[in-house]
Amino acid sequence: MSGNLRGARGTGAECAGTLGALLRRQSCERGDVTAFVCAERRTSYAELDARTDRVAAALARDGIGPGDRIAFLGRDSEHAYEVVLGAAKLGAVTLGVNWRLAPPEIEFVLRDAGAKLLLADDEFAGRAAGAEVRTLSTEREYAGWRDAANPAAPRVDATEDDVVVQMYTSGTTGRPKGVMLAHRSFFAVMRALRRAGDPWVGWSGDDVSLLVIPSFHIGGLWWAMTGLVAGATNVVLPAFDARATVAAIERHRVTKVCLVPAMIRMVLSEPSLATADVSSLGCVVYGGSPIPRTTLVEAQERLRCDFAQIYGLTETGNTAVCLRPEEHADPESELLLAAGRPYPEVEVKIVDDDGATLPPRAVGEIWIRSPANMTGYWNRPEATAETLRDGWVVTGDAGYLDETGHVYVCDRKKDMILYAGENVYPAEIEAVLVAHDGVAEAAVIGVPDERWGELVKALVVLEPGARPTKRELLAHCREGLADFKVPKSIDFVDTLPRTPSGKLKKAELRAPYWEGRERKVN
Repeated sequence: MSGNLRGARGTGAECAGTLGALLRRQSCERGDVTAFVCAERRTSYAELDARTDRVAAALARDGIGPGDRIAFLGRDSEHAYEVVLGAAKLGAVTLGVNWRLAPPEIEFVLRDAGAKLLLADDEFAGRAAGAEVRTLSTEREYAGWRDAANPAAPRVDATEDDVVVQMYTSGTTGRPKGVMLAHRSFFAVMRALRRAGDPWVGWSGDDVSLLVIPSFHIGGLWWAMTGLVAGATNVVLPAFDARATVAAIERHRVTKVCLVPAMIRMVLSEPSLATADVSSLGCVVYGGSPIPRTTLVEAQERLRCDFAQIYGLTETGNTAVCLRPEEHADPESELLLAAGRPYPEVEVKIVDDDGATLPPRAVGEIWIRSPANMTGYWNRPEATAETLRDGWVVTGDAGYLDETGHVYVCDRKKDMILYAGENVYPAEIEAVLVAHDGVAEAAVIGVPDERWGELVKALVVLEPGARPTKRELLAHCREGLADFKVPKSIDFVDTLPRTPSGKLKKAELRAPYWEGRERKVN
């Protein structure tokens, strides 16, 4: 193990308050340091500050103002982060759109947000045609559009409580909701760690961070912003690829990377890892789903660095709980089943169905109060009131606290499925399935898989006399759903178990597939 547990050094940028102030501070203090590396391009902190000034000016020139929504639909590059940071300087709000979504899903997000401008890769722009929003090509037009603007950025007096990012997450109803995150969501945890003198995973300005989780996910955007707060160099890959990840670690002497467990498994299976020099790695931070113990042990043996697990939601501004590197030392420890302990200034409690706080080891619903929590859901006051209660985020996860304050996630009160780090909600898929003329009822569940975490499985009751094939139903799903949401298997059944009130008994459907496992999430 590397033992690199230094605190973030020198810049004090975690106290900047807003993303615009962060860049101005880093430009002054670390201007010549490389902020982003993408392909063969390098962007210093001074250049990033200047370019994002121009982005802010270009947006203002095009009629975008504080509070307006702009969207980015494309693979990651330094340009994706320029858009987020430039919009932040103007007081505008950026929504990163998942390019894996199907056209109807993309159109819904753009319309729901009321996006005034879409910056899109040529590869994906056609998927948003139905949304009828002005579209700018990130490949052919972006640089000219940015550099034609007056370099003097508009001065907007943003506060740390102003919304800067809107990230879409589905839910039990199947309708995606825009999670509104303020500037503070990207500073609060680092600030609390600094105040507590807690080194966490030892961020410093000497670090080289690898960005492979897409920025349209809170995990990817939060990891990138954490690197900028530390004044680190951030290496951007357009999308995750195991071979490219190993090569980037070796070439750029990467010291920190954030991965989901499925990515770790693919890196371990990558043949080039056997001969690559990855000795620069100081810490792998993982999250998005629990990691199989066998995968973790193999990763520790082969990568020979620290590991830290994080747990949180988009609604909590990503991480709220961490299992520290020192808690990974014993491969047989019960702690490896834990999500971790809350950060300083973050609170976790376990409540029963009446909202009463439960004692240690009693299983209930996990609630989180963090200074990084969302401000609410965009135009969804009822959903906001249901999820955000007196400053607590209601996670929908079932779990318990032990006597030392470690959080254990046992199951989900919600029906969410975690496939390769992507949140998949059954209601969304069930709605598409029952829209088929031959389907009377459908139930979608997650079943365990060692590589991907969970796989999407559909149980379908057909209409009398109907005979659609499984292949036909899968093709029907692909027309309206992203590929990662399409069921990996379909079983035809005669009936589905329901409660007297008509609610599906999802726990009963899942039980045979999860029998004998330590926890009911994978």
